[in-house]
Amino acid sequence: NFLHCCTSLPECGLSLSPMCTCIPCIWQRLLFLCFSLSRHPCRAVVNNDPIIGDKLKVVYLENYRVSFAEKVIPATDLSEQISLAGTEASGTGNMKFQANGALTIGTLDGANVEMSEEMGRENIFVFGMEVDDVNALHKKGYVPRQYYESIPVLKRVLDQVRSGEFSLPGNETEFHGLVDNLLNHDRFCLLADFEAYLKSQDDVSALYKNQDAWHRKAVLNIAAAGKFSSDRTIGEYARDIWGVESFKMPPAPATATAV
Repeated sequence: NFLHCCTSLPECGLSLSPMCTCIPCIWQRLLFLCFSLSRHPCRAVVNNDPIIGDKLKVVYLENYRVSFAEKVIPATDLSEQISLAGTEASGTGNMKFQANGALTIGTLDGANVEMSEEMGRENIFVFGMEVDDVNALHKKGYVPRQYYESIPVLKRVLDQVRSGEFSLPGNETEFHGLVDNLLNHDRFCLLADFEAYLKSQDDVSALYKNQDAWHRKAVLNIAAAGKFSSDRTIGEYARDIWGVESFKMPPAPATATAV
């Protein structure tokens, strides 16, 4: 219940404390940032940009549901599954994208691991730390600010967000808490994986220019998706977890027909 994470937060959720760093407030600010980048009439920084506004759009899909997914997933070229390795936050959604021909850019987390094993690492854009790397980083002591200070493009991005350029009018400190959380805590090591993510996006762009090569990888993704069928999954759960034996239905008895 994101809208009630602060006792002073009204039902509309528009009066977040800019310095609150609790997880619900952080998520709420991320939603506001998407709104500011895409739809707010006084901002829409990306969508109204004179250089890229007709080439790149930020769209927030409201009321996302199965019937909506049936339209969005088949239309997708690239699926981004960028959770931190080891958090098991990457699930069956990316398998649906794979089965419909989208390529994946992601970390080796959750279902991405199984997908890469089936399709081959050459057919998925893998970036960032693996589980052992994450554990080693935390053991050494993760200091996200060091990445901010050593990667110019990362510093520029965070400074731009903090400056108020993407904030709603009259609320220029809106994203201070979000940036401060990343610089001082960064629970999911976003800053540590940032540079590798940019490099992988360069690889995505280079491949997309070669549509024959892109389509070949898309077909190989689809061909490798068979393992993730619900029949196979339910069968393994029944055998390995629930201990349920398969049961073959006996043939239906012959029905006498009156003449």
